[in-house]
Amino acid sequence: MVTVLDLSNAPRVRHPEKAHRPDQEVLRKPDWIRVKAPVSKGYAETREIVRSHKLVTVCEEAGCPNIGECWEKKHATFMIMGEICTRACAFCNVATGRPLPLDQNEPESVAKAVAKMGLTHVVITSVDRDDLADGGAQHFAETIRAIRALNPNTTIEILTPDFLRKDGALEVVVAAKPDVFNHNLETVPSNYLTVRPGARYFHSIRLLQRVKELDPSIFTKSGIMVGLGEERNEVLQLMDDLRSADVDFMTIGQYLQPTKKHHAVKKFVTPEEFKSYETVGMTKGFLLVASSPLTRSSHHAGEDFAKLKAAREEHLRKPVKASA
Repeated sequence: MVTVLDLSNAPRVRHPEKAHRPDQEVLRKPDWIRVKAPVSKGYAETREIVRSHKLVTVCEEAGCPNIGECWEKKHATFMIMGEICTRACAFCNVATGRPLPLDQNEPESVAKAVAKMGLTHVVITSVDRDDLADGGAQHFAETIRAIRALNPNTTIEILTPDFLRKDGALEVVVAAKPDVFNHNLETVPSNYLTVRPGARYFHSIRLLQRVKELDPSIFTKSGIMVGLGEERNEVLQLMDDLRSADVDFMTIGQYLQPTKKHHAVKKFVTPEEFKSYETVGMTKGFLLVASSPLTRSSHHAGEDFAKLKAAREEHLRKPVKASA
């Protein structure tokens, strides 16, 4: 006798590729990492806007610790092209699997949500879509154009995948002229095989450099997490690599382990160490460095964009020293 199980309505496993991994110890968070549970009226209103427009946010999908603070102020980072990623990074809480087809109405839906929330600065990110010929570049461009059409005074920041092996994709996105182009390195190169196996460190560096070559007016930005087992000298070398690509803005935050199946936290970096990274980064020539335990790519993005513009204007006002 054969028993057939109907699994059509079974809940989808969020991280099937991690199910076989042994559980990792979850370290107790220090006091400087703790945040309040989101319960404010503003948080509830932002959640309702996101739900009513059937949108996905990285705030929820990645389990961002700042969601309460940001949503209370009606700040949200929209994640386009679905909630299922084609890659399986060891640090990430976004679901892995086979994505659904693109929603052609999504760019307009995002634009309407931006208008309803009254955003002066918006951040748009996405899952990796290695299944698409252009990695989703055209969808990014259409979303940027839709936001501009309905919200002409809103500045737009994008946080993109690496478009690895997607020739011509980057050019499509840059041609849509976002105000800030962000692509995160996530960690130092020695960690890539275990933490970010689907990506290539120097490809990501070259991607950021290419943005500046295509349009020097666009601000470029990249971020990493610390506490993944990196050494301090590796972080400093990564800073130099970003500066060699003329990246304007760097963010550094503490890695937090989503589940026991994810990469373990090797260390909780102290606020003093984060401050030291910020100081060193500024001496290396970044226009802005945001470095703290709870820093995330889009945390305080609007305020940081204003600081970026002011820093660039100050830099341009400085007289060029004549060479000897």
